[in-house]
Amino acid sequence: MKTAHIRNFCIIAHIDHGKSTLADRLLEETNTISKKEMKAQVLDSMDLERERGITIKSHPIRMEYEHHDGVTYVLNLIDTPGHVDFSYEVSRSLAACEGALLLVDAAQGVEAQTVSNTYLAIDNDLKLIPIINKVDLQSAMVDDVKIQMMELIGCDESEIIEASSKSGIGIQDIFNAIIDRIDPPRDNSEERSRALIFDSMYDNYKGAIPYVRVFDGVLKKGMTAQFFAHDCEYEITETGHFILDKIKTSELRSGEVGYVVASIRDMSHIEPGDTITVKENKADEQLPGYKKIKPMVFSGLYPADADDYDQLRQALEKLKLNDASLEFTPETSQALGFGFRCGFLGLLHMEIIQERLEREFDLDLVTTTPNVVYQVLLRSGERVQVDTPAKMPPTGDIEAILEPIVSAEILTPKKYIGSIMTLCQKKRGIYKNTQYLSPEKAQLHYDLPLGEIIFDFYDKLKSISSGYASFDYELKEFQKAQLQKLDILIHSEPVDALSTICHADHAYHRGVALCSKLKELIPRQMFEVAIQAALNNRIIARTTIRAIKKNVTAKCYGGDITRKRKLWEKQKKGKKRMKMIGKVEVPQEALLAVLQVDSD
Repeated sequence: MKTAHIRNFCIIAHIDHGKSTLADRLLEETNTISKKEMKAQVLDSMDLERERGITIKSHPIRMEYEHHDGVTYVLNLIDTPGHVDFSYEVSRSLAACEGALLLVDAAQGVEAQTVSNTYLAIDNDLKLIPIINKVDLQSAMVDDVKIQMMELIGCDESEIIEASSKSGIGIQDIFNAIIDRIDPPRDNSEERSRALIFDSMYDNYKGAIPYVRVFDGVLKKGMTAQFFAHDCEYEITETGHFILDKIKTSELRSGEVGYVVASIRDMSHIEPGDTITVKENKADEQLPGYKKIKPMVFSGLYPADADDYDQLRQALEKLKLNDASLEFTPETSQALGFGFRCGFLGLLHMEIIQERLEREFDLDLVTTTPNVVYQVLLRSGERVQVDTPAKMPPTGDIEAILEPIVSAEILTPKKYIGSIMTLCQKKRGIYKNTQYLSPEKAQLHYDLPLGEIIFDFYDKLKSISSGYASFDYELKEFQKAQLQKLDILIHSEPVDALSTICHADHAYHRGVALCSKLKELIPRQMFEVAIQAALNNRIIARTTIRAIKKNVTAKCYGGDITRKRKLWEKQKKGKKRMKMIGKVEVPQEALLAVLQVDSD
């Protein structure tokens, strides 16, 4: 296949703007899928993706399209995940393309994820094709959305395609635009071999399989693959293209998209953004843009039944084979027993992993409060990473605590600006600027602490804006902050699962709120239970759960009062002994109290 007849493109859109439905129509029009095999969201293979209407795992696919000039073109659609948590994977998918379809919902308009992915596409020098989707809806605001898109990418009105993925309107115009407007890849087949890894998957029989876009040279069976991120070498045993299933080919040439099988057993050896070269025609430098993915949100996962610990470990190992960004290490908690400390890219990533563990592996899990990673400067000059409050060094050793700050972008109708600004100020946000994409739609920029927005920020934003505001962020830097570790003691025992790291200004109020919340959630015992909040080993709040009192004198009818006194004295001694040796079980609802306090 001549590179002049290849087009590599992706679709960028906000969640639920019709990306998967448009992909379905393209596959149908090119007869890549027969009518019999066709189903809605055919590229979304997981039930979770279908239910939530989001793409979690990217699915590349190759289509053949006969243009009106009589030439058959190869169209490689490189699907991209559609959520802020996966923005690095999106950037690598974009780097593998020459063009992008910029899809915007006619009823919703330009949203935050659209804007950030558009900027990523512009950074990668992609040719953008603006498309307004769902134009056949009664609530479609086509003219308003056109103004927003022209403001966003500076295109002419004539370049914008009006379409409806569901009913097939404008699909032919989209094919013509892909072929006429997107540049074909350059033919660098004679250069030293270089291919960009933009995704991967694990096969039980073939090992880890990288998905690649070949930029220079050729990859074929028998060659020895080398990676720039590490020194391991593997012999290539198969190359091929994606046409729903994997189809073998003799080689992958410059400009093509496909997969490489090389019996790679360790999933960590394949990293998105890394470059593959071959020993026989080795390149000197890797393709730009690679960086290691670092988890930003941490949470403890524990089996509800201690006997399921091994099953949970095996389940996490299996999930990691298909998701290299998941990290986990064993840990123990006094309240919850044996479990794992897991690192996630963000809150959505955490929800997905949790749900997959419960559904696919039939596990009943207890989850601790999610928290972000902090950097702690010690008086000795050393800098340590802290991903759980339990690992926080003693107060006397700490010089300063640095928290992650994100650069946030909020798109909203202008009438909600005031309430959104109030919300950002409550979350310790620093205002940057406001821009207007149209007379009715504004774009707010804030610097926000990641620790403040991982709990309930998104939910509150949606409720105060009646669901119209959208939100996107990227990590900016670590900054010093007045942070302290808040411990919760139940019956004088610290419960590590309830410890949090919070800002000094909020610590007292959070401690009081937590104590009163736990008082409602922890069942009453036969003895009195004290719930205390401690800051730097100093008790700042306390509530008491009163004991259940059994009526030991119920059987005494009349007679001398000393009989009753004797029984009460005996009960008192028993309660005293019970208080010394008694243990308090903390239910899962109580462990989630931290989240509820933050959402109040």
